Amino acid sequence: MLQATGLSCARGERELFAGVGFSLPAGAWLHVTGNNGAGKTSLLRMLCGLSPPAAGSISWNGEPIRELGDSYRAELCYLGHQTPLKEDLTASENLRAAAAIKGRVLDTAAIARALERVELGGIAELPVRYLSQGQKRRVGLAQMTMTGEPLWVLDEPLAALDAAAVALFTQAMAQHLASGGIAVLTGHHEFALPLDTRQHLRIAA
Repeated sequence: MLQATGLSCARGERELFAGVGFSLPAGAWLHVTGNNGAGKTSLLRMLCGLSPPAAGSISWNGEPIRELGDSYRAELCYLGHQTPLKEDLTASENLRAAAAIKGRVLDTAAIARALERVELGGIAELPVRYLSQGQKRRVGLAQMTMTGEPLWVLDEPLAALDAAAVALFTQAMAQHLASGGIAVLTGHHEFALPLDTRQHLRIAA
């Protein structure tokens, strides 16, 4: 369960939003929309514990995330506008490094299967700096599906993805939610999931 109550956000003297709240049980996801500058990314950063809210609280399974610290972050997969990849590492090496940060060890075969699923098998050993933005997003998609975090927080996850990659993302989301995962994402793109467990939150600037 991810729960937010009375969240507000300010940038300087300007209030971006106030009174934001929601409750997401296992298998549910929240679609956050709003105009540019409304505070969507700021909200996601709050949910990840990267920025404190001006007011309000966020809890995970009934415990405030500020008290959970690293144990909360270990259960969280966050992908921002820029996929957090090391440009000099290969796609395979990036997946291995991302897992290691969470204290997980991925074997070579599992990494290869994950990259094959996102249609990057042929360039798995190419340094990421040579990949297109869409291919980098696919590496991020592979990372999401490999490390097993129950909470996904995704900022514009469909940006730079072609139709085939959107279909792969949709399949990954469906599997994540069916297994009891929770997701929060921003974006204006629409996609259909087998079960309608979406909640919608529009932030007005």
